[in-house]
Amino acid sequence: MAKIDAFFKLMHDQGASDLHLVSGQPPALRINGEMERIKYKVLDNDMLRSMLYEIAPEDKVKVFEETGDVDFGYEIQGLARYRANFFMQKYGVAAVFRQIPSKILTAEDLGLPAVIPKLALLPRGLVLVTGPTGSGKSTTLAAIIDVANRSRKDHIITVEDPIEFVHQSQGCIINHREVGLHTRTFSAALRGALREDPDIILVGEMRDLETISLAIEAASTGHLVFGTLHTSSAAKTVDRVIEVFPANQQEQIRSTLADGLRAVVAQVLFKRVDKKGRCAALEIMIATPAVRNLIREGKTFQIPSSIQTGKRYGMQLLDDAIMDLLNNGKIHPDDAYAKANDKAKFRPFLKTPPTDFTEA
Repeated sequence: MAKIDAFFKLMHDQGASDLHLVSGQPPALRINGEMERIKYKVLDNDMLRSMLYEIAPEDKVKVFEETGDVDFGYEIQGLARYRANFFMQKYGVAAVFRQIPSKILTAEDLGLPAVIPKLALLPRGLVLVTGPTGSGKSTTLAAIIDVANRSRKDHIITVEDPIEFVHQSQGCIINHREVGLHTRTFSAALRGALREDPDIILVGEMRDLETISLAIEAASTGHLVFGTLHTSSAAKTVDRVIEVFPANQQEQIRSTLADGLRAVVAQVLFKRVDKKGRCAALEIMIATPAVRNLIREGKTFQIPSSIQTGKRYGMQLLDDAIMDLLNNGKIHPDDAYAKANDKAKFRPFLKTPPTDFTEA
């Protein structure tokens, strides 16, 4: 057993999502969104380095020594998988580990709206799950892929950096590919995937023009493509995808995206106040004919109005989802205010409303 595994055991017992190991500081856990120190000695650079190198593959150590950054996956059988990131900082080596539960939570376990599992049954198109880092995008996507795996008889390819949730093939054949280990880049894997008879492709992160372009192409040629972006709303997601392209291509991409997009799910996570744990608020946009026309005509600023009038299709605005959580006593008003798009709606719930300089 590696020396560091004791920290992972503690992480599991405490219900933490992340473990932080930094030279010159004691270890820390992120529990329900907040950092908490572990009662342990300050980590010495050499001691931490040897602890980290004990679990890192040789090629990853080489990359880390050359570049000062590296990502990879680490697994403890029967406990969990971890997304590891090593990086250099002022006082030496540091690492952050994100826990990925070995048990994939279902859409029911997560309390996702009824329309979300239906996305797994779409015949083709592009579905984007967005939100800031640590907002639960991977967990939501894993639940959707789980529905497809149990309900369909298809070929699913996932491309991630590193592999997070591991699905066992059920009705579907599932192939997991890791960037840097099984393929050079997201775009190289996507290009290859189009020749590997896939029905569903999961792109862990749509980072650049080439990856986004290939994902849209795959969705337009009869595949169901799931991807993630770091955007905070459905309208901003559409804008982000289009703005990646050169100006002379944007009109064409707007039309292609309008035809291929099926849904955007934007989410944020909140610490619960009614019990231990966290809960998600989701903005859901379904690409109805009205939404497609707005995308095609470059009127993305009108998308929130379409979402508001499209409740019968399962659509909802992020602020409405946050308001539901607040009214049901699940989250704190301060958190609701901090993460809402239209903060004015939430000011009446605050005991002492702050002077928000961002609204100046």
